[in-house]
Order: sequence, then C-alpha cells, then structure tokens
Amino acid sequence: MSTSSKRNLYFDNAKLILIFLVVFGHVISPLKNHDDFLFTLYSVIFLFHMPAFILISGYFAKGYRKKGYFLKSVKKILLPYLIFQAIYSVFYYFNGEEPSLTFDFLQPHWTLWFLLSLFCWNVLLYGFAKLRWLGLIIALIIGIGIGYIEDIGGYLSLSRTFVFFPYFLLGYLIEAKHIAWIKNLKHSTIFGILILMSTFLLFSVSFPKGAVPWLLGSSSYAEMGNVEWMDSIYRMIQYFLTLVVIIGFLAIVPSKGSKITVIGQRTLYIYLFHGFFIKLIETFVSDDTLESFSQNYLLLLIFSFALCLILGSYLIKKYTRPLIELRL
Repeated sequence: MSTSSKRNLYFDNAKLILIFLVVFGHVISPLKNHDDFLFTLYSVIFLFHMPAFILISGYFAKGYRKKGYFLKSVKKILLPYLIFQAIYSVFYYFNGEEPSLTFDFLQPHWTLWFLLSLFCWNVLLYGFAKLRWLGLIIALIIGIGIGYIEDIGGYLSLSRTFVFFPYFLLGYLIEAKHIAWIKNLKHSTIFGILILMSTFLLFSVSFPKGAVPWLLGSSSYAEMGNVEWMDSIYRMIQYFLTLVVIIGFLAIVPSKGSKITVIGQRTLYIYLFHGFFIKLIETFVSDDTLESFSQNYLLLLIFSFALCLILGSYLIKKYTRPLIELRL
C-alpha cells in the first residue's frame, strides 16, 4: 500500500467487487422474497455496498478545489445522468413500465439516483470539506434528521443525497494511511471475513423483511412506518454498523492486481447498462420462471459475474464511451 500504483490496484479491486455486488443484488432483488438465504444476502449487500462505493468516491474527490473540477463533474456525472434519464424514460415506455412517454429529470429512474446524488455530494464538499470532522458531525445530524421530513424521498434524490453524504465526506477526509492501517492489521483478512459472516448471521436471525427501505435510504421515517423518536437511534445504529462492515470489507480487498482488476476502472459502464438487462428479464420472464431460479445460487452468481465481465469489457467501453464519457 506504499505506492500509488498499489493503491490504484487496491481500489480497482474494491470497485470490481462492489460493482459485482451491485449487479448481483439487483439480480436477486425480485427473488429475495422466495428464499430466506437470498433475502439475508440481499440485506447484507445493501447494508454496505453503496455506502462503500460512496466512501471510495469521496476518497477520490480530494481535488475538488482544483480549477475545472466543477465543470469536470458536470461533464462526467451530471450530463451522463441527463442522457441516461432520457434513455430510461424511452426504455420504460416501450417495456410497458410507464403508460406514457415523459421526460422527468427531477425524479431519477431506478439506479440513476447515484449519479444525481454523486454530483450533489461533490457540490456539498465546497461547504462541508472546510469544516473537516465538524462537517462530518453536521452531515450525520442532517442525515439522521432528514428522515423526519415527511415529503423527502425520490425527488432530486434528496433523501439518499443527505442520508448517504456522511460516507462521501468520510471518504474525502480519510487518507491513504487509514486504508493502510486497515490492511496492515494483524490477520486483517480473517478479521474482515469474521465481520461479514457475523453480520450475515445477525441479519439471518433478526433483520425483518419490512426493514429493507431503511437500507435504501430513499424514504422518510413516516413512509417506512409510524414516526417515533427512536427512528433517529435506528439510523445512528445503521451508520455505525455500516461503517464496521465497510471496514471489514476493505480489510479483505486484495492489493495485488489480476487479469480482471481493470474492470474496476469501468464500473460506470456496468452500473449504467446492467439495469437494462435485468429489467428486460423481469419484463419477458414470468414470475413463476423467475421463482424457479431463486435457489439456484450458482447460476445467479455466474450470470451476475458474466454480466460484469461483458459490460466491463474493452469493446463495450470502446463503442459506448462517446455516450458515457462524451469522448471519442
């Protein structure tokens, strides 16, 4: 972890694993209610995979003060959001999910919330980064308190923007030495595996199915049930548990590269395109047929991994780069 190249390989590996979990989580999402094991796996994945992605995104936002950073964010984040929001609007109309063809750029379609929130997080850095750790405390208070606003939700991805912003800001604040400390812990891999396994066991016996919206961060407390003062405590516990699991995850990420590590540099391509395949399957494959696959864990893993390999390939990047990166 001492050189830049090693750090890049480490984070490429981390992003590769996380994008696989994103795809796999979406693949098993329509199946999770038919199988308790898949439900627990889905819940654990959604507890930490996007927060970990967001933390890593914040880690690489340290140059936000550099000239041209804001315009770069507009080009690399906001413009792809607008383009794919329009594409998804057309896609949802033709697959029957939307009754009419409308273009609403204020209500992100499905996975596109991440791009809109990512742009907002980069903008929020201009105010919060100067406050350093005090800013993180304020961000946590806002993330907890925002749930009490009843109408907060998918509009402009406001709920997720503020609920997940502490992870982005934490990623900005931490340094390479903090990651190295995690990796250099004695028996760090065993430590990380134990954390993940313990979380899985905890969720298998105590995580209620009605609590999934808490993991998504897209709803107010009122939308998830009756508003109680304990809701803020639950979110605080969620923040703590998620951070512990992220640390466990970072501890097991390999530092050395492999033949597929390069895919970790193309996660945006996988993120933006995998949804079309999953939605097409949900549209044309009957519920009974989907349910029959719910216990075929190996097939689900292979399909998810293959989708990552295909969408993260050089050819996909070559021919879709003008659309995603606005570059020939």
